[in-house]
Formats: sequence, C-alpha cells, structure tokens
Amino acid sequence: MTGLLSGLASAIETMPPLLGRITDSEAARKPGPGRWSKKEILGHLIDSAANNHQRFVRAQLTPHLHFPEYEQESWVAAQSYATEAWPELVTLWLALNRHLLHVLRALPDSALQHEVSIGGKPPVALFEVAEGYLRHLNHHLSQILQ
Repeated sequence: MTGLLSGLASAIETMPPLLGRITDSEAARKPGPGRWSKKEILGHLIDSAANNHQRFVRAQLTPHLHFPEYEQESWVAAQSYATEAWPELVTLWLALNRHLLHVLRALPDSALQHEVSIGGKPPVALFEVAEGYLRHLNHHLSQILQ
C-alpha cells in the first residue's frame, strides 16, 4: 500500500504545475477525429476519481460489493468537459485526488481484501481496484503531457 500512496501523492505534487502550463486553447484542441481533447481526458480522470471514491468508501464497509460499469463516452459528453475552463478542471482534479489520498491513507487493512465487482466482471480485491486507479491515472496524465 505504501507504493500506491506514494505514487498518488507524487502525482498530486508534481502534476498541477505541469498542467498549469497548458493553455485553455491547447487543452481544448482535439488531436484527431473521435479522440478526446486534454480537457476531456482530464474530465475522464475526474470521473474516475469520483467513481473510485464511491468504491473505496463503500467497499470497505462490506466484504462483497457490485458497482455498475462506467460509461466513459456518455459521461464525458454529458458533462461537457470540452467547454469547461482548463484551470477549473485542474483544480477539481487536484481536490478530488487529495481527498482520495486521504481516504486511502485511512483505509483499514482489514478492508484491503474486500471484493469489488465492476460492470459484471469477476470480483477483485479493493487493493487491486486502488492499484488500477493509480495505473489508469498515470496513463492518462502521460497522454495529457504528450
């Protein structure tokens, strides 16, 4: 769990200045047809933080829990991330992830093996959900910085 916590803390510390260098117009530009802009990618990461917040909190309260699948295209479109101001998205992303780090630091060891099933997929341990969150986060942050 230590690596997970330090990885999330590192992203929280290092990313805001890097994201702050991106202009609103650059963040709004789509790299190609059917591809997300940086705003939409960061919006997707905001959705990921919101969905995982529910998972991290609720799954520690019961040994087996099922969550619906996240419909990423619909969520990103419905929230119109493409039209939101880039600094607002960065601020929201940062606040959500600071809180997730707090929640994960407080997560009792006894809950780490609680089973979570997402979208009808086979259950995995809550710890694996948290690790997957960090991998997903890092993948998309690197896309934004490209």
